[in-house]
Amino acid sequence: MRIVEDIAKNIAHVRARISQAAAQRGRDPDEITLIAVTKDVPGEKINAAIAAGITDLGENRVQEALKKQREVVAPAKWHLIGHLQRNKVRHCLTNFALIHSLDRLSLAQEIQRRAAQRGVVVPCLVQVNVAGEKSKFGLAPGELEPFLRQVAAMQNIKVCGLMTIAPYYDDPEAARPVFRRLRELFEQGDYPAGVSMQYLSMGMSNDYTVAVEEGANMVRIGTALFGKRQN
Repeated sequence: MRIVEDIAKNIAHVRARISQAAAQRGRDPDEITLIAVTKDVPGEKINAAIAAGITDLGENRVQEALKKQREVVAPAKWHLIGHLQRNKVRHCLTNFALIHSLDRLSLAQEIQRRAAQRGVVVPCLVQVNVAGEKSKFGLAPGELEPFLRQVAAMQNIKVCGLMTIAPYYDDPEAARPVFRRLRELFEQGDYPAGVSMQYLSMGMSNDYTVAVEEGANMVRIGTALFGKRQN
């Protein structure tokens, strides 16, 4: 019971901070999706989060997500937010509401091939490495437009927006230029037909309020909801 109460309290706190950040920009907090990141989080805590109103879950690893999808009985939308290897694509076509990490042409081609075989359309966000960190995946901002032109021709992929992971800073304000740049790309407005800039996924436990102030409508929160991971 203590776990359930603690997670419910954490969720309420995060939602309150999202609302405050949205109010700073005159935004409706209901338009911002809180994705609970469940990497290394046991099923008991995930179920407690769903009981407390969480509807969207984010996983970094495909195999861990598939295992948890069998364990978590309550309905939820699952998001793949981690780096996707091509040999795992076949497991992702119908098991995730949204893939946040489309980051290279070879991956897009594999998703297209597998999705065409299955007769499905796969919603994806394109991951942009705004800060240019060598330790992170994603396209450089200058690569985004030509990449989108190539993907727009793939009938079984639906690009729905952009995602980034900002560097970790002790002061979250330092991440603001990263989020602002992704929003500028998001709002650019001259992308190919078939590309829908609907979702802007940015912000994690350390910096999500800044991300919301800069336009995020999806935030990916793990530690602030579930506490520090044991692994």
